[in-house]
Amino acid sequence: MPAPPGATRLGGRPRSTAVVGGGIAGLAAATALAERGVDVTLYEREAYLGGRVGGWTTELYDGTTATMSRGFHAFFRQYYNLRALLRRTDPRLDRLTGLPDYPLKHRDGLHDSFRRVPRTPPMSALGFVALSPSFRWKDLVAMNPVAALPLLDVRVPQVYAELDGVSADDFLRSLRFPEAARHLAFEVFSRSFFADPRELSAAEMVLMFHIYFLGSSEGLLFDVPDDPFPTALWDPLAKHLARHGAELRLSTPVQNVTPGADGTFTVATDREEQPYDSVVLALDTGGLSSLVGRSPGLGDAAWRERIARLRTAPPFLVSRLWLDRPVDPGRPGFLGTAGYGSLDNVSVLERWEQEAARFSARTGGSVVELHGYALPENADPDAEARHLIDQLRSVYPETRDARILDARHEWRQDCPLFPVGGYADRPGVRTPQQGLVLAGDLVRTDLPVALMERAATSGFLAANALLETWAVRGHPLWTVPDGSRGPLLRALASARHRSGITTPGRRRARRVTGG
Repeated sequence: MPAPPGATRLGGRPRSTAVVGGGIAGLAAATALAERGVDVTLYEREAYLGGRVGGWTTELYDGTTATMSRGFHAFFRQYYNLRALLRRTDPRLDRLTGLPDYPLKHRDGLHDSFRRVPRTPPMSALGFVALSPSFRWKDLVAMNPVAALPLLDVRVPQVYAELDGVSADDFLRSLRFPEAARHLAFEVFSRSFFADPRELSAAEMVLMFHIYFLGSSEGLLFDVPDDPFPTALWDPLAKHLARHGAELRLSTPVQNVTPGADGTFTVATDREEQPYDSVVLALDTGGLSSLVGRSPGLGDAAWRERIARLRTAPPFLVSRLWLDRPVDPGRPGFLGTAGYGSLDNVSVLERWEQEAARFSARTGGSVVELHGYALPENADPDAEARHLIDQLRSVYPETRDARILDARHEWRQDCPLFPVGGYADRPGVRTPQQGLVLAGDLVRTDLPVALMERAATSGFLAANALLETWAVRGHPLWTVPDGSRGPLLRALASARHRSGITTPGRRRARRVTGG
């Protein structure tokens, strides 16, 4: 997407913007605006930047310090706009390191890998099927190829019109995939949203399949920061923002935002009230709903009702363990799991993170992180943490004899839920109010992006929307291609459209309205 045209930098009367929220979306918006000469003030309630990819200092059992976070994040190579943000301070992305594989393990003994899978569509998908032990010839014969046709030509927003009324679970079952393959392959995508596949829109899962398999040539290999998130990512970006005149106000929650008759906005905190020409709300679901509820003058009634209807995904648990002995050196840095109860993946941090590697060198132990997604809302966090540790000992038996020197457990519930039929109700970047825009992974962008990349993309889109009103050039954006790649996929998709084939089990999706 080319940059919206305009002057290269803001001229004339100065313009000011308050960015509320210091996660990826807020940082992208603040960066895009500050680089064009806008006076930016970023408000963040926490003492650190990065939002759900942030980190903070904790003291360990021996008096040393370590950085705790919300857990492992994969920086996929299709995250073009997030990477563009990181390149502001790391032009060659030297602070990211590639993991050699994305291995998946099922309790039944099946293993899958994406390392040897071709990256060129459609060979990427066909190669995975051919190389995966989860697929047997009799399973392939039993599959429903007609149900799989929507995967071949994913376009946004059309995919939502077709599949938003179907759950990811129903769609998976309509394919008649073998059970193990369904868990190992497709649920990787649905559970990336911290959601049960029965609650998640099939459109979101199919979009993920398009992004990683049939819409791009980067595949499912990914990079990770070689140090904790603050050191590798956000501290350098904070310095970049400061060089462009932005002011960062950490540990400063915003109480309300009040629009004025002259088109400006007053942002109120516990300490002060400050006027701005425009506002970017880059908050998580609960934060956005709460702030809009405390700011009765924002938007119109219909928009406010849409915000109030937003939902959060079920809770998830991140458990980080400092062990007194190492995990077997042959274990991968990251392992996706299925069939191990609530355990969704295991990371061995010293495989890539310098801080964890220093702990390992000093003590001879390992730093292991466990994730459990889509947990029951009434679950006991302590019991769930014990269960994750029990499952770790089943996945990696050598940890049964390891002593846990220290542990941190993060129980959170603040990721957006993309429920069946919810796309039409999701707010877009633009709002009914001039000068007020939204950003975040909860925001509808009508582009083939997801997760952290949706957050970064929406931040740039929000900044571009404001810059356009001041006749200032915006920032270009990149995404995977919209629609099928290659003549074979296009031919199959075209034949499907001509035949009028629809998705089995489809329920009518609500009409997409607004932006």
